Amino acid sequence: MENKIPVIVVAGPTASGKTALAVEIAKLFDGEVVSADSMQIYKGMDIASAMPTEEEKQGIPHHMLSFLERDERYSVASYCDAAKKCIADITSRGNLPIVAGGTGLYINSLVDNIEYTEGETDLAIRKALEQRLETEGIQPLLEQLRLVDPISAARLHENDTKRILRALEFYLQYGITITEQAENSKKNPSPYDVLMIGLTAHDRAYLYERINRRVDIMAENGLVEEARFCLESNNGTAAQAIGHKELMPYFSGEATLTEALDRLKQQTRRYAKRQLTWFNRDERINWLYIDEYENSFALIDAAKEICNKFLKEKGYR
Repeated sequence: MENKIPVIVVAGPTASGKTALAVEIAKLFDGEVVSADSMQIYKGMDIASAMPTEEEKQGIPHHMLSFLERDERYSVASYCDAAKKCIADITSRGNLPIVAGGTGLYINSLVDNIEYTEGETDLAIRKALEQRLETEGIQPLLEQLRLVDPISAARLHENDTKRILRALEFYLQYGITITEQAENSKKNPSPYDVLMIGLTAHDRAYLYERINRRVDIMAENGLVEEARFCLESNNGTAAQAIGHKELMPYFSGEATLTEALDRLKQQTRRYAKRQLTWFNRDERINWLYIDEYENSFALIDAAKEICNKFLKEKGYR
């Protein structure tokens, strides 16, 4: 057996139940959860990012959550470096790392050991792009990205101005796309033996109804107050976050709260569709269809069987 670290990944679109399943797998196999969510890394955005509560964690240690100030920039490379340290720490204590989240770029970069160029920032390029954003808006920039790097453009939401700008900045500075750089960077084999489990639904309407219900619960739990506080701090990350940006018309009096929440539901459904497009390209994923099981216990049993088979075949259990 190769001397690799076993890692279980629980991936899928928003509201599919990733956190709950990751916790149950951790309980069964002495695991700890490493979050792979690009918004849950930020402080003060618990509701919009669906941060797991202490009750939902059920005593299972969770890593890579709520550690970054909202005005700090954070790259994929930084995420991978930190997540690798978490995985090393978890395995040093004899526990099983479980990577759970919906940010496909984080997951693939981590488990496939993709190395990113982290050169000096060309401030002139960045300033020019930021000025274009201010004067033209994000759409022309996203269209430019589609021309040079359609793969990156397809996975990025128009609200994600930070990563759209970063992808264009990378291309203009280095002459290759982030996508090309990712392919070129796979120089070293992954140190991980990975089992990937994905959650989805046969009936897309079933998943969308879960998303709509989640937004309603977020609103009941204080989403409006959280968004108001973050947006008043004039923070770029908060303005980009799905769950905050959609409430801006309500705060400005241009829309009712119901209209703003309906817009949030629509944008979240679109985001889930993009997540599925990303994950569907990965043939390693063992898909579990959440609308196929009578209850959560049946879903957990199915995941347990997949994990047991993987761990036994690899000699880890």
